[in-house]
Amino acid sequence: MLKSQRITFRALEPIDVDTLYQWENDPDVWHVGNTVAPYSRKLLWEYIDTYEADIFKSRQLRFMIETNEPKQPIGTIDLFDFDPVNSRCGIGILVIPPFRRMGIAEEGLRLIADYCRLRLSLHQLYCIISSSNQASRRLFESVGFSISGRLRSWLREGGAYGDAYIYQKLL
Repeated sequence: MLKSQRITFRALEPIDVDTLYQWENDPDVWHVGNTVAPYSRKLLWEYIDTYEADIFKSRQLRFMIETNEPKQPIGTIDLFDFDPVNSRCGIGILVIPPFRRMGIAEEGLRLIADYCRLRLSLHQLYCIISSSNQASRRLFESVGFSISGRLRSWLREGGAYGDAYIYQKLL
């Protein structure tokens, strides 16, 4: 298990279906993950049931973020678009509202960066963040990510298109 002072990353379990159902179907966060339609419990169950935790096979890895005391799921952290040839991976994180602005996401990003560097031998992590998402931009910058490019009119936000930044962190 991956563990820090306040949080632990653990594998997805069947008991997480209802929690993921709630989080994945929250339209307030759809825009950051490109979700366009709700997920069914059946689909989430199948995802967990067939989940391949080998990033070298599936090219992705998802952890539940859980508080250490008391044990409570408070978010997810995802590695995606894994490229073993170029030693890089995309990253995304979700922390539920009651646990935001407490340093948990920062702690999680530091923990996963260490894991990616030490265990997966990755050279870099990247993410794409809307130019208007100041909270996420501050978060990723606080753990050493920096802007490496701007994507013009990249994300549709409501009825208009907005720019996005590509952030990278060299490990």
